Amino acid sequence: MTSTNSLIRSARRGKHKIFIGMAPGVGKTYRMLEEAKMLKQEGIDVIIGLLETHGRKETAQKALDLEIIPRKQIVRGDLTLTEMDTEAIIERSPGLVLVDELAHTNIPGSATKKRYQDVELILNAGIDVFSTVNIQHLESLNDVVARITGVVVRERVPDRLLEEADEVVVIDVTPETLLERLQDGKIYAPQKIQQSLQNFFQRRNLIALRELALREVADNVEDDAISSTPAEKFCNIHERVLVCVSTYPNSMQLLRRGARIAGYMNAPLYAVYVANLDRFLTKEESLHIETCEKLCKEFGGEFIHIKDQDIPKAIAKVAQEKHITQIVIGESQRSRWKMVFQGSLTQQLMRLLKNIDLHIIAAEKIAVPSS
Repeated sequence: MTSTNSLIRSARRGKHKIFIGMAPGVGKTYRMLEEAKMLKQEGIDVIIGLLETHGRKETAQKALDLEIIPRKQIVRGDLTLTEMDTEAIIERSPGLVLVDELAHTNIPGSATKKRYQDVELILNAGIDVFSTVNIQHLESLNDVVARITGVVVRERVPDRLLEEADEVVVIDVTPETLLERLQDGKIYAPQKIQQSLQNFFQRRNLIALRELALREVADNVEDDAISSTPAEKFCNIHERVLVCVSTYPNSMQLLRRGARIAGYMNAPLYAVYVANLDRFLTKEESLHIETCEKLCKEFGGEFIHIKDQDIPKAIAKVAQEKHITQIVIGESQRSRWKMVFQGSLTQQLMRLLKNIDLHIIAAEKIAVPSS
């Protein structure tokens, strides 16, 4: 007989929490079990739908005292294979089910092709799910991961799973810690360690995969924040660099410095030129601004050309719209600009903007022809 709680749950979609990491062995399953056991102590009905310990003793130990739904046995010729028993999980109707390895491909002939599809059936039944996945299994990162590691990942999940998840948690360790775990036999059996070190688990691969994992989740969090937070209260997660360009020759230097800052931070680069409505540019000045725009685009940046009487307010508006975190402006050797860059513009920007760093770059001495 279906319980009243089950009927209530089935009227809503379950909540999905994904534990994501840069590679096997970072501790996703362990952390998932840890949180699940705390919830069980609080009275939540928790079960394990599918657990892969890969022979890791600490993980297996952490799973003790949690109910495990037996796997469904599927006969294929002389072989008896097993898969997660989705129907049994839904019939059992717990408050929370744990499902390892979201990107797993089911045995041919199963009701669903991929495990994440089973998870969606469970969620649609009103049951909450904790699941695990590695960053290399995201569909949109497949080509990037192949370039980094030389490995084409066959088991993939659509990016929408992260976008639709109620919570995504990055399980982060340093590459050094992960390599120690591998060499200590805590990730793979001894016979696989050396091969792993020479292939997927090279340190440079782990560094790149770690950055991918952190940036991917930051992207999702920031997208949520942008859509749900008023612009004036928005708090940036990613760095974004804006270079303030003028008709003065040191703008090229500022652009190069801004591009280097953006490169260090893996940040998008923007440049802005605010044209004064009361002043027409000379032919040389127009060519200079065009050159700045070309240079900005060569650096992969976006050049913004606007007209406004109030330069500080115009810059501040661009900074707010683009969620800028770093602004690059310059001081000049020309006395008539010193007040603007060192004093007035800087001070006005500081008053207009909050939580944005200003980089005031000293100009190289440039020979200026006398007028």
